[in-house]
Amino acid sequence: MNRFSSPSFRERFHFLSNAALIPFLSVLLLFQIATTFFQNSSVLDEKAHLQNALIRDISHCYAVEGAYPASLDYLKAHYGLTYDENRFIVVYEYVGANILPTFSILEV
Repeated sequence: MNRFSSPSFRERFHFLSNAALIPFLSVLLLFQIATTFFQNSSVLDEKAHLQNALIRDISHCYAVEGAYPASLDYLKAHYGLTYDENRFIVVYEYVGANILPTFSILEV
């Protein structure tokens, strides 16, 4: 191609398609990053709420009954504890009626 001829339609279209593709992919990538960030933030918030609910229900049970709950199922049945069992696993370790039980919350 010399300096006096203009580029063909195909050459111009190829340039325009690449010029439009780069910003589109950039926006798509930023959207994916933002979605992942907010999803991870949401899971951490749910885990914190579950931990607070467990502490509250365990303490309430001890205040009302004078003993810590023997199992997680007891908390679910008598104190209304609910959580997404497909997302979290709660490991509840009961030691005795007058010793604060320990628990761990694991993400699935």
